[in-house]
Amino acid sequence: MRKIALAQPEGVRFIPDRPSGTGLLTIAGSSGRIDADRARLFAEHGTLAESLRWLGGTQQPAGPWPVPLEVFLDRVVALACECDRVVVCGTSFGAEAALLAGCYSPSVSAVIAFAPSDVVWPGITRDGRMVSHWSLGGEALPFVPLCRGWEPVEDPPSFVDLYRRSFAKHADAGRAAIPVEAIPRVLLIAGGDDRVWPSLEHAQRISERRKLHGLATTVVADPRAGHRAVLPGEPVVTAGTRMARGGNEEADRRLGAAAWPHVAALL
Repeated sequence: MRKIALAQPEGVRFIPDRPSGTGLLTIAGSSGRIDADRARLFAEHGTLAESLRWLGGTQQPAGPWPVPLEVFLDRVVALACECDRVVVCGTSFGAEAALLAGCYSPSVSAVIAFAPSDVVWPGITRDGRMVSHWSLGGEALPFVPLCRGWEPVEDPPSFVDLYRRSFAKHADAGRAAIPVEAIPRVLLIAGGDDRVWPSLEHAQRISERRKLHGLATTVVADPRAGHRAVLPGEPVVTAGTRMARGGNEEADRRLGAAAWPHVAALL
C-alpha cells in the first residue's frame, strides 16, 4: 500500500496493492481533521481511500460556518475518474457532508454515515452569528436553528438535549432535511447512548424518508454505544472538543464490529 500526500486542500491518499475498483472519501467530524487511520483501514481492504482537512487549513474557515460542499464534491469527481464506483463516508458533522455529497453528486454510489443527521445544522461564529454548516454554489443551505439561551446542565457538557429541543421547536425543519432519497445506497451507524446529538433518532428519520421513496436503508445500532463507533483495527480517538460523547470503549467497539460486515459489503 502506498501513501500519498494531497494538497489544496491538505489530505492523504492510500493506494492499495490490489485495488478493488472502489474509491472512498472519508470525512472526519467537527474537528475537520484528516482521518488517516480510517482511510488506511479502508485501503487495507482494496479501496483507493482519501481523507481531507476541511476546517482550519489554508484558505479554509476556522469553523463550520459555512463550508463549501465543493471541497468534497471535487474529490468525488477525481475519484470517479480513477475508480468504477465511489463511496463517501463521514462521521457526525462529516456525516452531514457525506450525505449531502451523496445527494448532490451522481458519481456517489453509496454513503456510510456514522452518527448521522437527517437535517442540516448551523455553526455559531465567533461573533455569535448562527450560520449553516454548508454551502453549495456559494449559497448557504437551509438549516434547523439551535435554541438560543440553552445551557448544558452536565459537566462535561452534553448537547443531545439542545439538538432534540431545537428540532422539536422548528416546524419548518423540513426545509433543512437532507434529500437522502437521491442516494442509491445508505448505511447508517448510530449509538443509542450518543450524548452529542440523537444520532439514532436521526438515522431512523433518514430510513423512514427513504422508505417513503421505496428505498431500503441499513441501520446498525447499539443501545449502549456513544457518538464514536470504533471499527475493527481502528484506534480509539480521544482528542477533540471537551464534551460528553456517551457510550464506552467496549460498546463503541461492539458497534464498530457489528457495522464492519455491512461496511465491507459496500466496499
